[in-house]
This record gives sequence, structure tokens and C-alpha cells, in this order.
Amino acid sequence: MSVGGSLDQQWARVSGRLKDEVGETAYRSWLKPLTVSELKGGEVRITVPTRFMRDWVLTHYADRIRALWSGENPRVQSVDIVVAPSRLDVGTSANDDMGMAGDLSAPIPSDEVEEERPTSGAQLGLDGRDEHFAHLDPRFTFENFVVGKPNELAHAAARRVTDAATVTFNPLFLYGGVGLGKTHLMHAIAWQIRKKDPNRRVLYLSAEKFMYQFIRALRFKDTMAFKEQFRSVDVLMIDDVQFISGKDSTQEEFFHTFNALVDQNRQVVISADKSPSDLEGMEERLRSRLGWGLVADIHPTTYELRLGILQAKAESMNVQINSKVLEFLAHKITSNVRELEGALNRIVAHAELVGRAITLESTQEVLHDLLRANDRRVTIDEIQKKVAEHYNIRLADMHSARRARAVARPRQVAMYLAKQLTARSLPEIGRKFGGRDHTTVMHAVRKVEELKTSDQSFAEDVELLRRMLEG
Repeated sequence: MSVGGSLDQQWARVSGRLKDEVGETAYRSWLKPLTVSELKGGEVRITVPTRFMRDWVLTHYADRIRALWSGENPRVQSVDIVVAPSRLDVGTSANDDMGMAGDLSAPIPSDEVEEERPTSGAQLGLDGRDEHFAHLDPRFTFENFVVGKPNELAHAAARRVTDAATVTFNPLFLYGGVGLGKTHLMHAIAWQIRKKDPNRRVLYLSAEKFMYQFIRALRFKDTMAFKEQFRSVDVLMIDDVQFISGKDSTQEEFFHTFNALVDQNRQVVISADKSPSDLEGMEERLRSRLGWGLVADIHPTTYELRLGILQAKAESMNVQINSKVLEFLAHKITSNVRELEGALNRIVAHAELVGRAITLESTQEVLHDLLRANDRRVTIDEIQKKVAEHYNIRLADMHSARRARAVARPRQVAMYLAKQLTARSLPEIGRKFGGRDHTTVMHAVRKVEELKTSDQSFAEDVELLRRMLEG
């Protein structure tokens, strides 16, 4: 060619400028696999390995390629991106000089390779949906999810994702501490979508498995198949996305996958242990993208929610457990739902194996290690708070002058427990209860001891509170 050298030389200069503009990583992923075919009638024809890559290049780079090439050769008026006929099978893992090798030219970061492990079972694919759903826990459905104030927003948002005809917010980002129900909601979304529309392509996996599959694709020069798999689904669900913090190559690939799906109005659901803005080791642009849609946090459980979960769990196990035992567990095990359910499983299993009834005493014995982990010095403030919660009165009533029985009796119980569980003197206890005299505390202790003898239900209440506080 007389203008600007040969076609290949022109492309070398155009692709070089593109590389400078888009960066090394994007160039390797999207532009290096391109091959110039011909220039005919002012149109340059460029071939790509897959349909997905063609669509991506047409959307994101075609106009810039045409502009740069027109600068090199004024005869070029348009650019046509076509799929190479011999490259339609994106599942091949052979050495692909035109497609896969471009992604493999850069070394895999050591921090990601060192953590590689083989994926268990078959690859998560779009063809074997039944096998893919075998990875989901059948217990984790909306029907088995106990809703309370701490998780009501996350639950409502998850329901909206499954019920809405169109994508309402993208992504849905669920976050919260360990064992609070994020994974349960993710599985429930997947099950509900399958139930409502079995033809929708849903892909659920952990961020860890996403990374391992990405590394495997790099090693076996199969990155185009990897991209095709993850970017052609209707719903992509990634659990524990914080796992890829600090793993730059995986973040880069996830970023492009996320953008591709959002651009196509496909639903993305993400979970993490922190909000997007608090994810350390995550690129700023990725944190920004993750916060685009609805960010719903799951708060630590309340006593009412923990009790509801225990009651539902006991019902599903078809076991009868004294309400006092469930209340004790709900008060004592506050860390997370997973530990709470584990404690219930332990006491039920122990009762079945040794043939003993489930009582407060046996529960404390079986869970001694778990309860000991929560041991701490009991304070009068804590006693007042627990007793007020138990009797459903205001904490301020512990210090007030109100003498109504509904208030006075719990206050006497709190004074009694303060005498039993702390080393504070009677005058010190009296001062913590609104500056009362030590004789008032003495009267409260005697009154509670009398009632424990005459009223079995009252005695059980006091014993329950003591065990909660004493651990």
C-alpha cells in the first residue's frame, strides 16, 4: 500500500496507540486477539474469536479504531468486526494464537497462583443447570428465612429481585457479619428464580471459586470460554466478594464481567462482609460500581429474631423444647445465627443420644465451652438491662420512683441478682437504683427469696435470668 505502509503496519500503529489509551490489561483482553483481514471499498475488516468479543469490541472500541485508522489512512471510512469462522467453538483449549494467548502473555500474580486449588466436581456450566443447582443448599429458601427488623430490608430487596419483571436495581449488594443470613438469601434468590422461570440462566458461586476458575482459564488458554460463560447469564450471583480484595487480576476480570452484564441489563447480586465503601484492597472504580444499585445491610440479630429463629428451627426438627431453654439460648448466644443453630443442634443430639430431657441444666452442661467463651464480669448495668428486656419495661424504670408492681417487681429482681452476682455492697447497689437506701435493697432480696419459694413460675424466671447473666 502506498499510504502509511502495509495493512499490517497500519494496524500495528493503530493497536499501539490503542494500547497506550486503554492500558495493558484491557489491551490483552480485548484488542490483542484481533486480526486484520482486508481493506475493501474503504472498509477494514477485523476478525475476532467469539461473538461475545465481537459485540464488546463493537460497543467499546470500534469507533476509536475507525478514527485512529482514518488518521493513518484517509481511505478508511468504516470498520467491520466479524467472527472468524474457525473460531466459533469457544470451548476449545488448544493453543489459540489469535484469541487465548493474548490473555496469557502477562504472568499470573503470585498471590493468586499460590492459592489455586482444583475446582470440585464438574465445571459450573450453563448447560447443566440441574447439576449447578445441586451446589445450592435446599434448606436455604425464602420459606425457611425468619424475617425480623435486622434483615427486613435485605429480605424485601431479595424478594424484589425474584418477583420484578425488569431489573429494578443493579447490583443488589447484601452485606453483614458472619452467620447473619447473606448466603441464605443468595441461595433463596436462586431457588425462587428457578421455581418461577426455569429457563432463566442463573450462575451462583463464591468469589473464591470465581478466582480459581479464572486462573484455570488463564493456565489452559481458555479465557474466551470463561468470558462467554460468565457474561451470557441472566443472573450472576457472587458470594463473599471480599475474597478478591488485593487480587488485582481477578478484580480486573470481575470488573469487566460486572460491566458487561449491567450494560446488558442482566441482574447481578453480590454479598460481602462490609459495605462497598469499606472493602479494603478493592479498586476504587470497583467499589464505586458495587454501590451503584441497592446496598442492603443485615444487622446483628435482636433477641426477638434469635428466639424466632430457634422456634422455627425446633419446629423444622420436629422436637419439643421448653420455652425457657430457647429463651436462654436466645439471650446467651448473640454472635450469629450459625452459632445459635449449632448450639440447638448440639443439645438436641445430646438429648437423643443419652436419653436425657432437655433442661436448662443439661443445656448449660452441654454448651459449657460455648458459654464459657462469652464469660465476662457481670455488672449492675448489664443486670438492669437484661431484667428490663425480660420484663418489657423501660431501663429508666430501674432508677425511677415508680412503685407500680409491674415496675417494682422487676426492679427487686434486678437488686436481688446484683446482690447474688456482683461483689458490690448494699449501699453501692442502692445508689445504682436511683439512690435508694441499702434497707430497700435488703427488702428486695428478702421479697424475691420468698416469692421464689411460693411461686414456681417466678422462680424459673429468676433462675433463667441468673443463668443468662452468669453463663
